[in-house]
Amino acid sequence: MATAGRPLANLRVVECATYVAGPSGGMTLAQLGADVIRVDPLGGATDNSRWPLAPGGASLYWHSLNKGKRSVTVDLRSPVGRELVTALITAPGPDSGVFLDNNVARSWMDWPTLSARRPDLVHVHVQGHRDGRPAVDYTVNAAAGIPDMTGSEAGGAPVNHVLPAWDLLTGQTAVVGLLAALRHRDRTGEGSHLEVALADVALAGVAALGWYADAQLSRTDRPRHGNHVYGSFGVDFPTADGGRVMVVALTEGQWRSLCRVTGTGEVFAALEKALGVDLEDEVSRYRHRETIEAVLRGWFAARDVTTVSRELEAARVLWGPYRTPTQVVRDHEADPAASPLVEVQQPGIGRMLAMGSPLRAGGTADPPRPAPVLGADTDAVLADVLGLGSAEIGRLHDDGVLAPVAADR
Repeated sequence: MATAGRPLANLRVVECATYVAGPSGGMTLAQLGADVIRVDPLGGATDNSRWPLAPGGASLYWHSLNKGKRSVTVDLRSPVGRELVTALITAPGPDSGVFLDNNVARSWMDWPTLSARRPDLVHVHVQGHRDGRPAVDYTVNAAAGIPDMTGSEAGGAPVNHVLPAWDLLTGQTAVVGLLAALRHRDRTGEGSHLEVALADVALAGVAALGWYADAQLSRTDRPRHGNHVYGSFGVDFPTADGGRVMVVALTEGQWRSLCRVTGTGEVFAALEKALGVDLEDEVSRYRHRETIEAVLRGWFAARDVTTVSRELEAARVLWGPYRTPTQVVRDHEADPAASPLVEVQQPGIGRMLAMGSPLRAGGTADPPRPAPVLGADTDAVLADVLGLGSAEIGRLHDDGVLAPVAADR
């Protein structure tokens, strides 16, 4: 349910989406206080059992992307089930009539059909490609050219990354569009139908960095640099105890701090004189990145990661440690007060790490709320939103439009 005091309290959003982009957008709206009702077919959609899994078999993926929502399951193949979902989407009221989906080939759930029932509907539709072809993060990332820039300088096959960044960014773009459409409706009374394609988000993101313009004007592809930062100085260094840190010097001040803490100022001054360059210039640091790395490597190799961390922090160097996910968990357990992660009691799983919205109001972030049990809110939503009585809801269970009572409660 919506939480009083949050920015989107009392707003009702119906979400019919799977995997990452749509559900992550719906979760963001729920974190801001909206009553987000996720609608799934009986038994759950295709993402209901996606890895990673808890020891008991429940999907950590599904339960992490659907925190704070309400869950409704309906037989989406039956006319009665479709009418129930349509009624939820187009329910009257100034804080309802908001729909987020990524459905394909469901004409009963498209804009012309739904807006005929509620003309001021706000509908945000997430796609793979803008022409309706399917896509996932891994396919659009490949087509956007990112894997060709990733990996070692030795070259070889393109290197995919494991983070579905374009999915997550698409979800946030959908949220921005939805809120803008609500602003438009508040001012004009008009509904909106917005579409956002995963492939377009990827292209827009890369274009915004100037990478396509560079390829157009230079007619060359950006080279692979391994872990070196493109266009500046930044690279990883191993420490004496097998740790590893990433160090970056984008600004003159960051470069001076790095030289000072490592005691390499005189070495680099001599190098500048020998090469006729100014290493306080970012482009010069980039061009001579391998030489700089070679000079600095010994300082890191002579210290353990704890010492390196302490000295870099004191010198205000721009840096970060390399951690595995299990190290992140151990660090949280060692000092929970210093970690933005928190444990939630998740039905069907038990205590699990999660995080609420990264937005903070007055310096305070709202804690995460657990995800619903699949279908657990069906009866309550139909009663609250559509005003159905217990006898009507009971008949829907008996007719198989809703899941059997024992499985749905």
